[in-house]
Amino acid sequence: MLKDLDITPDDPAELRAVNRLLADEVKSQALLIEKLKHQLAGQNRHRFGVRSESLDQLNLTFEEDEAIAEAAEEQAKPAQPAPEDKAPRQHSRKPLPDHLDRHDAVLSPGDDCTRCGGKLKTLGEDVTEELEYVPGRFVVNRIVRPRKACAGCEAIVQSPLPSRPIERGRPGPGLLAHVLVSKYADHVPLYRQSQIYSREGIDLDRSTMADWVGRSTALLDPLADEIGRIVRRGEALFADDTPVKMQAPGQKKTKTARVWTYVRDERPWSGSSPPCAWYQFTIDRKGEHPVSHLADYKGWVHADGYSGFNGLFGENKAGEMACVAHVRRKFVDVFASQGNAIAEEAIRRIAELYTVEKDARGKSPEERIALRQSRSKPIFDDLEA
Repeated sequence: MLKDLDITPDDPAELRAVNRLLADEVKSQALLIEKLKHQLAGQNRHRFGVRSESLDQLNLTFEEDEAIAEAAEEQAKPAQPAPEDKAPRQHSRKPLPDHLDRHDAVLSPGDDCTRCGGKLKTLGEDVTEELEYVPGRFVVNRIVRPRKACAGCEAIVQSPLPSRPIERGRPGPGLLAHVLVSKYADHVPLYRQSQIYSREGIDLDRSTMADWVGRSTALLDPLADEIGRIVRRGEALFADDTPVKMQAPGQKKTKTARVWTYVRDERPWSGSSPPCAWYQFTIDRKGEHPVSHLADYKGWVHADGYSGFNGLFGENKAGEMACVAHVRRKFVDVFASQGNAIAEEAIRRIAELYTVEKDARGKSPEERIALRQSRSKPIFDDLEA
């Protein structure tokens, strides 16, 4: 193209054509420059973002540590007796929850006056509440099954064992739930749990608990499958994928696997179904996975622009609902790297859409449709223009 521009025609028509070529070339180069600047800014954030964040963290004030030090100094000071005529200090602390068990300890001065020996009568009482913690305790459930013999026919009978999570295993359902919640909700690895339990005098090896966790996953499979069916029965669902690092056996490195999340949440429009999330794990991000997960689903799917979701949409398939949050993210990136006024205006207008959605939350579907047609549609049409 540059060779085509290296001419100086005398004919006005040819000169206008050259001008058009020049304008197109300048526009193309400007777009390319903006694209490369945007990519460079993203790469710089990716490369230096963690370091800059760590520097910001080092520059934070140590208000919490200073408060701890002041409290320690205050605690070390000898207690000063309060004047008898001083009014009791009023606290602004929230009261302790009513559902907690109360254990009363009554400190009585006795029934007789120490001065004259007369009988004391109660005028009132002061109650001071102290929040205490009692560590969880291990208990042993003993299932005793007597064997009995019939006096007439000498038949021996015994009650069968009740159903237990792991046959011929020692853990009760409460212990299994505690191990699973500690590992997956509180992020306490099994080896640390083993160390914690050893302080209670309980020898639970990591490998033993790993076996329990594996067996528990099999027990929970029917529940997970039912959650998946509930999610797919909804008229609309949200779909997204999250990268997770997975160890590659024998390769001494990790590879990127995916956790696919499908969420049914009807609370914004007062639906009757409780919110629930269905998770699926795959070792890669191929589009065949969401297609197989949502096979035969005919509702609406809210998803980002990942091409792997495209197989979900079409005739006699699910309907596509694009994600405005992902669209907004692109404008935020451009504005953060370039301070672009157009990107800033797009962010402002998308914020107006968020305001409409905030007002629509909790209303019936009919009210939400009317609100969006009257307020959101003009914003979208103007934004597109």
